[in-house]
Amino acid sequence: MHTYPLIMFGTWEIVLIVLVIVLLFGGKKIPELMKGLGKGVRSFKEGVNEVEKEVNEAVKEDTPKKEEK
Repeated sequence: MHTYPLIMFGTWEIVLIVLVIVLLFGGKKIPELMKGLGKGVRSFKEGVNEVEKEVNEAVKEDTPKKEEK
């Protein structure tokens, strides 16, 4: 018995999904949707990078410095 990942799309499934999206939203709305999606992804990445930077700065501040002799 094989177990398959939950999301496993073949070529025809992807074509069908694209056709349904085109039928629902029309050809003119798709670029606007993709533009909005791109802005959302960019904003999310910026937020993740900002949090990562803050965590790294906090770790640097909390680590004890070596004393020079």
